[in-house]
Amino acid sequence: MQPINIALVGFGKIAQDQHLPAIQADPNYRLVAIADPHSALSGIPNFPSLEALLDNLPELDAIALCTPPQMRHYQACQALAAGKHVMLEKPPGATLSEVEDIKTRAIRAQRSLFASWHSRYAPAVGRAASWLAEHRVERVEIEWKEDVRYWHPGQTWLWEPGGMGVFDPGINALSIATAILPRPFFLREASLSIPENCQTPIAASLSFGDASGTPIQADFDFLQTGPQTWDIHADTSGGRMTLAQGGSQLSIDGDLKYEGEEREYPGLYERFAELIRTGRSDVDVTPLRHVADSFLNGRRRLVAPFSDHG
Repeated sequence: MQPINIALVGFGKIAQDQHLPAIQADPNYRLVAIADPHSALSGIPNFPSLEALLDNLPELDAIALCTPPQMRHYQACQALAAGKHVMLEKPPGATLSEVEDIKTRAIRAQRSLFASWHSRYAPAVGRAASWLAEHRVERVEIEWKEDVRYWHPGQTWLWEPGGMGVFDPGINALSIATAILPRPFFLREASLSIPENCQTPIAASLSFGDASGTPIQADFDFLQTGPQTWDIHADTSGGRMTLAQGGSQLSIDGDLKYEGEEREYPGLYERFAELIRTGRSDVDVTPLRHVADSFLNGRRRLVAPFSDHG
């Protein structure tokens, strides 16, 4: 089977740390180019823009868009018009309308489109979903707290409209919750803490509920120092389930039941190859819809200005 000729568009920290090694380790792919005006990779062609990439590499089969979400719609439309399969890093776009249009264009172009949610491929997520399917869920608590200065140094786009602020990591938690909870849930209340010099929140407190009234509380914080927190707790008829460390550990009543090796991005690329080989797409916008609901219905609270240097 011929490998898929793929290019990375946007070669920042996530692309270098996660996408690159996943592609290099997967025999389904051949990395043929990088498109980024500021970063390059030795040994393969590097281009300053997606336009230059598409003009010079007609043999390209697919691209992975790792650029900020504000750029996704324009770039995805370019790639699809050129006949390329497209993977969208999370979030898949700056707005739901943009993603819907990209989806329509992918259908028209008869190309695979993958709105990727890497946290769903954490090793214990599937086991958590199976556990919750067999027990009555009574309450859910989501804690997603990390240090923006460590994980996103100098990335000022996070604080602009479409950059999402704390929802950039928080949407990972929502992508897991929407995958493991047995029933859809809906936003009831939200409080967004927005620095005086930013357009997006640095912390958020969200209250959800499902059709049965099950309370689901999510707390996101982008100023966590020391140990980072990426945990989901569910009180159930069978005990307290904890999905910890971003989905890598599963415990029941404090007893560790499973811990797996992290391979989120390899899982993403396996899924993308499957979609391309079978002529299908996978575009789930449920996590982004919850973020949009939070911006639509959340109360804003101004807090101290944010500085990347503390």
